[in-house]
Amino acid sequence: MKHWLAYILFVVQFCFAQLAFGEPASRVVDIPTRSGVTQRFIYILPASPKAAVILFAGGEGGLQISQDGAFKWGKGNFLVRTRELFAEKGLAVAVVDAPSDRQSYPFLGGFRQKPEHVADIKAVIAWLKQQNNLPVWLVGTSRGTQSAAFIATQLRPANGGPDGLVLTSTILTDNQGRPVTDMALEKISIPVLVVHHEQDGCNHCTYSNIPRLMDKLPSGNKKELITMHGGNNRGDPCEAFAYHGFNGLESDVVEKIAAWIQAH
Repeated sequence: MKHWLAYILFVVQFCFAQLAFGEPASRVVDIPTRSGVTQRFIYILPASPKAAVILFAGGEGGLQISQDGAFKWGKGNFLVRTRELFAEKGLAVAVVDAPSDRQSYPFLGGFRQKPEHVADIKAVIAWLKQQNNLPVWLVGTSRGTQSAAFIATQLRPANGGPDGLVLTSTILTDNQGRPVTDMALEKISIPVLVVHHEQDGCNHCTYSNIPRLMDKLPSGNKKELITMHGGNNRGDPCEAFAYHGFNGLESDVVEKIAAWIQAH
């Protein structure tokens, strides 16, 4: 019995030590949004967070997160695979899945610029604000930028919207829908950081189209472009381990994003 008590005491002390040294705690959260609909996300809470970020993966966005936090799809996506890095930089993290009524193909396809998607993420923003009363930023990558940017055009901070926006590997042209550059970006009233790889080979994200994006973002807001170079380029140019997904540059990109968020 004494040995068991000693073991239990050790486990408890170990857990408290993790918290003391800032090891982030991760859990699966489901919150109600629209009538009969829930929104699931992975929530990672570091010690003493400075802000919160909602991470939007690209592709169809159907991560299909299980109750134990496993990803059926998308675990290699740039923002999914770097979620712990964001937490280590002092940011509370919410990695959002498709909502409960979009858990089959095409998941977020054709849904990212719908009022229902805005309502779902507004609920996530409100939940995050209730947890720590911190600024909440939307961070999208690839097709996730179509979610993040559109929501920022629809919701101002005073109406439950985000406090900042980060666009990585932005969709600049799109023959299947509206790219970010064709959105009503003049409605955005929050700081915007754009991060793009100069050699992004995805045909929807050609770097030569970045000036059009920057020009369309309101000049009265704080905005900045960070251009990345180098890294590794493997596989489909529109996938996560090409330049498009900042392969080999993960720590540097996250550090730059986190520093910009905390400075604004």
